[in-house]
Amino acid sequence: MLRAHCGRNLHSPLHVPYARKKLMSNGSSITEFLLLPFADTRQLQLLHFWLFLGIYLAALLGNSLIITAVACDHHLHTPMYFLLLNLSFLDLGSISSTVPQSMANSLWDTKAISYWGCAAQVFFFAFLVVAEYSLLTIMAYDRYVAICQPLHYGTLLGSRACVHMAAAAWGSGFLYALLHTANTFSLPLCQGNAVGQFFCEIPQILKLSCSRSYLREVGLLGLSACLAFGCFVFIVFSYVQIFRAVLRIPSEQGRHKAFSMCLPHLAMVSLFISTGMLAYLKPPSLSSPVLDLVAAVLYSVVPPAVNPLLYSMRNQELKDALRKMMSGCFSEAINCLFFSTEHS
Repeated sequence: MLRAHCGRNLHSPLHVPYARKKLMSNGSSITEFLLLPFADTRQLQLLHFWLFLGIYLAALLGNSLIITAVACDHHLHTPMYFLLLNLSFLDLGSISSTVPQSMANSLWDTKAISYWGCAAQVFFFAFLVVAEYSLLTIMAYDRYVAICQPLHYGTLLGSRACVHMAAAAWGSGFLYALLHTANTFSLPLCQGNAVGQFFCEIPQILKLSCSRSYLREVGLLGLSACLAFGCFVFIVFSYVQIFRAVLRIPSEQGRHKAFSMCLPHLAMVSLFISTGMLAYLKPPSLSSPVLDLVAAVLYSVVPPAVNPLLYSMRNQELKDALRKMMSGCFSEAINCLFFSTEHS
């Protein structure tokens, strides 16, 4: 009877099941967490699997094409495309840290993730997302210098300075993730093991804490929010100056080139920030498991898949490099086919 009761509860995506604990020598400890499923029927679980698989493959293909094009085409060996290369790596990492686990859970009809698997997911997702936000701030600076101070571009954004700034973005993400993950998982958890999200994230883990020590992590998150807001103000200020400079360009071709350089990045920043604000800054009265789930998909899954499309739509240099790369691969495949046919 107890088994049947638990089975009915665990299949509801809106239900928070009781913690499954395993007795150890030092007391009772959580050994796994339960993630929030997208659906409670097998058909919808499989639909979720195939939908996420399509999004994941699109993100892998799009970002891999950008990485390959930038790495192989010497015309794209500039600071702007070097930063775009780093952004594609971060997008691949961030979507790979969350989506495969969710797909596996839907495919195998389970919600479990191990304790250390959850900690690793929190670390890598925080690491990659914070590094991406830092990189987007650096890319805004790159656009500002390129348009507003073009004569100083080589001095302010030389190859060494660009590498240092990219390393700072990766390093800040790593330190942020290390600090917050260690602090979050050092808290005693006694409110169950059901994470109210389809992947492990810090705010959902904090809800399981049973002591007031979680306020320490809340304070760190508040400090992080202030730093993030500072980056946001810097991005907005940069683009105000950029658009003022672009509107002063006399030729229409020059304005078009400047907008082609800036609009993909501005669209990406808007998507990233708006979905993140929807996920974390919405009023508590609007919070619900379904809305939280949708908001998390919008900020964690959609941007890595949409980024390659945003950057390739208006960027003629990148489109030319991709076209040349694809035609070269096609020609190579045809040559290999004819060569194998002649020798058979």
